[in-house]
Amino acid sequence: MKSMRAMLLAAMLVPGGCGGDDDGGGGEDDGGDDDGGGEPDASPDADASGDLIEERPYGLVVPKAYDPRTPTPLVLLLHGYTASGAVQLAYFGLSAVAEEQTLLLAYPDGTVDGNNNPFWNATDACCDFFGSGVDDVAYLTAVMDDVAANYNVDPKRVFVVGHSNGGFMSHRMACDRADRVAAIASLAGATWSDPAMCQPSEPVAVLQVHGDDDQVILYGGGGFQGGVYPAAVDTVGTWAEKNGCSGELEATDTRLDLDADVKADETRVERFAGCPSVSTEVELWTLEGAGHVPDLVQPTWPAEMVEFLLAHAKE
Repeated sequence: MKSMRAMLLAAMLVPGGCGGDDDGGGGEDDGGDDDGGGEPDASPDADASGDLIEERPYGLVVPKAYDPRTPTPLVLLLHGYTASGAVQLAYFGLSAVAEEQTLLLAYPDGTVDGNNNPFWNATDACCDFFGSGVDDVAYLTAVMDDVAANYNVDPKRVFVVGHSNGGFMSHRMACDRADRVAAIASLAGATWSDPAMCQPSEPVAVLQVHGDDDQVILYGGGGFQGGVYPAAVDTVGTWAEKNGCSGELEATDTRLDLDADVKADETRVERFAGCPSVSTEVELWTLEGAGHVPDLVQPTWPAEMVEFLLAHAKE
């Protein structure tokens, strides 16, 4: 993990970058292959989705305990700028948790920009720096459709997680595909600076995780190349308002040890009060003293993140 994190840090020559190596784990497959799930829809929309998947295949971890008779949660894992799905899979250490919790785990790749860096077109701040206009919402929706066509996906337990640019894209998917996404977890990402750009059709539970010493995506908000992003507190505040939470962001008694590079139990957990239901909850986990690429504690980090997700299925 130490050598992988060094590679992640070395890749950060540009805003939001990260990198690393694949740790494998679980049964892995290329997206688009049938494995005993439902029948694909033959509609024009399904044809368009199929074209997107043919152009941009994705990786998929299928747990050994997967049973096609049982609706199974799906997690979409989104990499940071300059990284890849396989890199993110290794950095987050999600393969083992996918096996333990019987999760389908898709890890797609963004398209490549003019500097040959993979990216997601998430918000005006991050990270379509060359103005390609690629529709990554459509692509990630196609990934969800493709997995659901080939496996028995529980529609109430579809989750999106990501780091940096992938965290921004997780927020974008919650904004644009709230009908499909139950909850998101964003490490060092942010939502739109203009809340009006995010109009979810229904509530999405949100976990924002951010180091308060992040020098790439600033905890207090910032911008680069003309785009502006909000502070971590403002990001969760936007979601609390959209989800109908009536209270303030409050401290809890929980502290977590998520970053091996800083003092034990460095992460304070805060939660908005007065949210109408579990499916509308919004939390902020602040890694005190942590930077943009924390030395994530395994297996605590993926286990805690997945615990949040699974506790926030759609109602």
